[in-house]
Formats: sequence, structure tokens, C-alpha cells
Amino acid sequence: MDPSKALADAERRPYWLDKPDRPEPVPPLTGRTTADLAVVGGGYTGLWTALLAKERDPSLDVVLLEGDVIGWAASGRNGGFCSASLTHGLGNGLLRWPDELPVLERLGRGNLDDIAATIDRHGIGCDFERTGELHVAVAPWQLAVLRRQYAAARELGLDVERLGRDRLRAELDSPTYLGGLWNRTGCALLDPARLAWGLRDACLALGVRVHEHTPVRRLTDAGRALRLYTPAGRVDAHRVALATGVFPPLLRRLRAYLIPVYDYALVTEPLPPGRLAEIGWRNRQGVGDAGNRFHYYRLTSDNRILWGGFDAVYHTGGLIRPWYEQRDATFERLAVHFFATFPQLEGVRFTHRWGGVIDTCARFSAFYGTAYRSRLAYAAGFTGLGVGATRFGANVILDLLTGEDTERTRLRMVREKPLPFPPEPVRSAVVQLTRWSLARADARGGRRNLWLRLLDRLGLGFDS
Repeated sequence: MDPSKALADAERRPYWLDKPDRPEPVPPLTGRTTADLAVVGGGYTGLWTALLAKERDPSLDVVLLEGDVIGWAASGRNGGFCSASLTHGLGNGLLRWPDELPVLERLGRGNLDDIAATIDRHGIGCDFERTGELHVAVAPWQLAVLRRQYAAARELGLDVERLGRDRLRAELDSPTYLGGLWNRTGCALLDPARLAWGLRDACLALGVRVHEHTPVRRLTDAGRALRLYTPAGRVDAHRVALATGVFPPLLRRLRAYLIPVYDYALVTEPLPPGRLAEIGWRNRQGVGDAGNRFHYYRLTSDNRILWGGFDAVYHTGGLIRPWYEQRDATFERLAVHFFATFPQLEGVRFTHRWGGVIDTCARFSAFYGTAYRSRLAYAAGFTGLGVGATRFGANVILDLLTGEDTERTRLRMVREKPLPFPPEPVRSAVVQLTRWSLARADARGGRRNLWLRLLDRLGLGFDS
């Protein structure tokens, strides 16, 4: 099918945010105030930090400051995969923290259980479905990747089933599939914007003071408090949780560790039962393929298909601009790949197309730290798999702010930092060379060139 025809009527906005019942923003901060804890950033990391802080100590005075509206950035633009993994997948965890992986997997599964319990306890209507996830091979070399991951998963006691081509296609029918894995319990699907809005409501119900349209312009040490300056107000806080993701941080040192990468997605019109039956998908799993440049896709509650990934675009200089959220060449490429994967769905049209920026670091999973004599703590670098991991990160932030010695804070993953990126213009050259090399590896049967092998030896490789 001509991709331009399938995209002709697609709205240029995130599907999740295009809802008539989206909540009205709460008023911005005006005037001066104080707080026990100030949370900067109203994405998942900030929302979980504020909520968990009040659940730990209901008497704590918590204020949350969001520069735009809750859920407008990555928390409302992602695919809605809520993974148990804290390491951006099993492969990345094996590469970096093999000795800690049993603990990390146990903590990750417990974290996912706690997310489910929180959603139930606070009545958050975000279409939470614990469907699991299919990891599929669409090229022969990817079968070996999945075999290694299956062996590691079984050794860790994970609920993973290996599927041959026919068994896989009985679950979801694509002529591109050669085999796969079904991680039955390690992933849930949800509506990401409704999760963010529900967490906001839960925070408000517990007494968190939330202010939207309140960007924090400056942070200073005022002696007995950290002082946050906003356009129309000021907060003096005993402790600060920094949860700004990839956006210019109040802590200058973080700029060396983070780069903004744009990810893109499409959503189809709702599939009637007859069309959905052409491809199966009775168990509604999330799906991701095993390429270096990979697609992720899933069904929404009204049986649309969200289809994203493949292009991960870094703009020279690390700029973040609203117009980067629309990239027609990528949308057309995604549409071509969609119909190659599901030729049975010829004639289906897309209703939404959008992009968003994610915070990436050199180890492809979150890192943590403190500043101002441990009165400020942060988590950043989730690299697009933060729907679930941000709750774990929020607990780490609170542990660090209170000085608690916990199983979380003892982890090497928590104590260590990723390597910083080089300054521009070397940074852009390195990123673009890596992107080109990963694409070349996919085209050459997974064979990694000298550059990728060097990154592997330095501990900077990425196993998707």
C-alpha cells in the first residue's frame, strides 16, 4: 500500500494525548512558599517521587513543579510498555551488571507488582493489562540472539517460553517471523497518558501541591534550604528531587551524561474483529523485534495498533525543538515496515503520527546521584523504557535524600555513573557513526564492525 495514502488523514499529535476528557491543568505557582520536598518535573519520575514520598510519610509537605502540563512529554508519548526490567532489557543487564542481575530482576518484578497494586489502590483507569511481551526474530541472525536471552532468562527463573516459527505465528501472524520468545509476566501494557494523569490525581488526593505551567529557571543554595526560582514565584525546600529527564537540567554536571534522541510512532484506526482475526493476537502481547534498530508495537484498548521505533534520531548539537516531533520520512518508513510485517492489513489507515524526545545515556539505562551535600537527588537516562523503571528510580531518589542504606542504594548499578559523552562536535560525530554502524550490522547479518566492537570492549555497546 502507498504509505502516503495510509498516512493522509493522520493527525500530527500523540494519540494518547488526543482525548476530550484530558484533565484541566492546575494553576501555576505564584508567590513564595516553602516545602519539605520540592519535586522538579511532572513526568513519571517526578510523579512517582511525590506519591511515594507522601506514602512513606503522610506528614511531609511536598510540592511538585511542572514546566508545562503533566504527561505532555515522554510520559504521554511512549508506547505504553510497562516492563519489569530495570536495565533496559535482559541483554543490556547481562552486558553491564551480570553479577547483580538476579537481584535486579527480582527487584524489577517486585516493582511491576507494586505498580499494579498502586493502580488498583488509587483507581487509576489506564487500561493496565499484564499481557507479557513477544520478542521476535525477523532475520536469521536474530534467532541466535534470542537463544542466548532465553538461556539467560531460564537461568534467572523468568517465566519465558521459546516459540518456533509456527507457534509464534499462531500467536501473531506475520510472514516476517522466524521465531521468538514470550516473556509471559515481565511486561504490562497501559495507556501512558492516563497513567500520568492518574498519578497526578493520586498525588493531589494525598496532599501534594502540584503546579503546572511552572518551569524552574534557577536553583541556588540558600543555606538552610535550596531555593527554586520560577517565573512568578519561589520555593525554599529542605530537599529537592530533580526529575527533568533530558531537558536542560538545573544541575550542570548532568549535561555531559545525557543526549536527546527522538523516537516516532504511528497509530492505526480501530481494527474491526474480522480484520484483527486476520493476524490473530488473541493474547494481546506487546511485541518488539530483535534488531539493533527495532520496532515495538501493541494493541490499544480499542484495538488500534501502535507501531513505533526503528529510527532513533539525534540532531546535531543535541537540540530539542518542537518541529523535530514531526518527521515525514520516518513516518513513511514506519508505514512501509508496518505493511511489510502485516500485509494482511492492506487498506488500514493511520489516525495519528508523532514523535518525542527521550533521555539517553551511555549505558542505556537510568543513573542516579546527589548534589548539594545530598539535599538534592536525581534519576535520569531511562532511554525510553521508563514507564516501569521510573518508580524504582523514585524510590532510589527518596533513599538517597533520606540517607538510607537500602538494597537499592547498595547496587553497583545505582552507585556507578555511565561514561560521559564527549563535547560537540565530537559528540554528534560519535552518535551518527554509531547509528550508521548499527544499521549496517542489521544489514550484514548482525556482524558488528570495528567501531561497534570497540564500543563493546569499552563497555559501551548496546544489546537491544
